[in-house]
Amino acid sequence: MAQPSASDRRQSVRTGVVWDGVRSLLGGGELGAEQARIVDIGGGTGGFAVPLAELGHTVQVIDPSPDALAALDRRARERGVADRVSGQQGDLSDLPDLVDEVDLVLCHGVLEMVEDPAASLAAIAGVLRSGGHLSLLVAQRHAAVVARAMAGHFQAARELLDGDRATGRGGHRFTHDEVVDLLGAAGFEQPSVQAVRVFADLVPGSLLDLEPGATGALVELERAVATRPEYLPLATQLHALARR
Repeated sequence: MAQPSASDRRQSVRTGVVWDGVRSLLGGGELGAEQARIVDIGGGTGGFAVPLAELGHTVQVIDPSPDALAALDRRARERGVADRVSGQQGDLSDLPDLVDEVDLVLCHGVLEMVEDPAASLAAIAGVLRSGGHLSLLVAQRHAAVVARAMAGHFQAARELLDGDRATGRGGHRFTHDEVVDLLGAAGFEQPSVQAVRVFADLVPGSLLDLEPGATGALVELERAVATRPEYLPLATQLHALARR
């Protein structure tokens, strides 16, 4: 059996907790459908869409990049799921025109870049059926403050500390309370929020590449702290699962 590449190992550390949450919805009967209708906003080349299609679900990817959508199509064909994966060029603002009622929306790393997060979440709520779910992954502010300070960008850290939304190319950063409030205002029920990448961005990649078993151990450590509220401020990202 081929060993996973260094890139695959790092990706498993970054996304393991998120995958756990998404699979819990799909495998636990939360969506009420064995073959769910899923929309992946900003899903790019299909890192989530193709594996979900391999599980038997139908996935519609909406992404602004034609190159990413072309790569998505190739990946879906190579993996034999082209009949369950479709790609459309667009973004969150196009959602009401591109999507019919669905069971699950993935919005991972997208809300940071929109002008009006509240309006975007309302648009997502509008395409979810009653009882449908949102998987929302956003950058977390407190960890971003620490990262900027450690890099010597003290003024940028101070601005972000005070909640300055004008954070440059990285877009918005959110706290746990902001995520919960935004989801509630958009009509979602009380979400569960997990910490993602508490340690992953601090561990040298060389350690994962050279130390046998290090990747698996780090993934398990990330899982162990994901639901502990005291670790939420340390997480690079927050993963919220919310019911419509």
